[in-house]
Amino acid sequence: MATLEGCRCRGASGRSNNNSILYSILKSDSLATAEEQQQQPRQQQQQQTLQQLLHKSSSTSSTIAAPPASLQELRQQQQQQQQACSCGSTRRRGILRSPQVTCKAASAVLVKTLRFVKNVPCFRELPEDDQLMLIRSGWAPLLVLGLAQDRVDFETTETVEPSMLQRILTGLPDRQSEPALAGHSRGAAPGVSIVDIEAIKAFLKKCWSVDISTKEYAYLKGAVLFNPDVEGLRCLHYIQSLRREAHQALNEHVRLIHREDTTRFAKLLIALSMLRTISPLVVAQLFFRPVIGSVNIEDVLMEMFYGK
Repeated sequence: MATLEGCRCRGASGRSNNNSILYSILKSDSLATAEEQQQQPRQQQQQQTLQQLLHKSSSTSSTIAAPPASLQELRQQQQQQQQACSCGSTRRRGILRSPQVTCKAASAVLVKTLRFVKNVPCFRELPEDDQLMLIRSGWAPLLVLGLAQDRVDFETTETVEPSMLQRILTGLPDRQSEPALAGHSRGAAPGVSIVDIEAIKAFLKKCWSVDISTKEYAYLKGAVLFNPDVEGLRCLHYIQSLRREAHQALNEHVRLIHREDTTRFAKLLIALSMLRTISPLVVAQLFFRPVIGSVNIEDVLMEMFYGK
């Protein structure tokens, strides 16, 4: 494990070491692909382990600790947005039409995503605290990016949240007076906002329309994983250099392979910006709540990644 001083030395070297980030990310992606092709039984075992973890977490949901402050802030922001707007679009929510099928596919992508992260040498050199923060900030966008790469599509069914008038006439309690569920905001309605679902689908369609290659997906994953905007990072400068190198490597690859398409790199950056608007809370609510209920998804992630 690299020390803080080691990270500063790497980040402050002032030289663009594209070969390192290219090798690290592409090697990680190729290792993940090789494992899928050559170790199918192992992949099935890992997916079974994930299901066991989800089942175990569901059975102990009453004892799960409160979620981290980051997710609490996301929930508060989402709740404030819902309070600020009383229009019909706010109450329109959606749930998966085939939750068992979609959640199984999302779980498989999650296993592959964590394996990809583990195989990145630059990531393993970071202090454990930085690793934890990067996983917590990046697991959801990496998962959605993996859904795009594996072309996992899904259908939803709309469900309308009762309006205030309907609650009064039918005797339903007000959302603010309902007890809070573990891991969810008070009075949370089933499903997620239709607006959030459309944002995820728009990102998937964007990726599929650009026809992103395997190497481009690998560089995009590197740009998402090494997020210098996370507060409290010890190796901030090193992570900044890795994000910068990932963007440079992507740009050089696009210029080399797609010389005639002068707008391709800009399209990929637009896709990245769309990805950053997708909330981890929405991803957990849509793709994993049907399986794990109100259990904190981050507890499951940490147990999967570190075996704790």
